[in-house]
Amino acid sequence: MTGGLSRADFHSQNLERAREEALRLFNAKAGLQGAWLNWVGAQIYSFRPAAYASMVRRELQSLQEKSET
Repeated sequence: MTGGLSRADFHSQNLERAREEALRLFNAKAGLQGAWLNWVGAQIYSFRPAAYASMVRRELQSLQEKSET
């Protein structure tokens, strides 16, 4: 973790931003259609630190699951 933050502190400080990022990625799906999966993978891969990228990935998964029900 960066700056000596505990995992819980990092999570609480970045959760809202991760949710906003996941929503932005999710909302791009309609416009990108078939190209979305490769694009979103590249976006998530570029996020740092890796713990933040994982948070965005989890939030995006949650949005996808909700949209399927």
